[in-house]
Amino acid sequence: MSYRGTLPTALLRDDMIRPTEYTRWADAHARFARREKDAAIVAGLRESIPRQGLTTPIVLGVSDRYGDVYVADGHHRAVALMTLRAPRFPFHWYWIKSAGVHIEDRPFPYHLLDR
Repeated sequence: MSYRGTLPTALLRDDMIRPTEYTRWADAHARFARREKDAAIVAGLRESIPRQGLTTPIVLGVSDRYGDVYVADGHHRAVALMTLRAPRFPFHWYWIKSAGVHIEDRPFPYHLLDR
């Protein structure tokens, strides 16, 4: 079974848990706000999360070379959580390695976020 943890949403920031598809979180927010399809996805999440919680965990990738932590899957969910100021979010994680990736069943290396 894959590891499932929770982390404070406040860690979704450029110097802690970074976006992979965008240079900064502000870029993700801006893109999602200006594209109708993305805005609709985020709006739907903003409606459902307060009622149901986040049903699909965010997937975090952890660089085995540098120890950096990235959102690998779930940018829309992350932006919705940030705008809702949700206290915590559920996640799965994997190591980013040259040999490939697989979702880990071991505990997340929380020490990497003690910066």
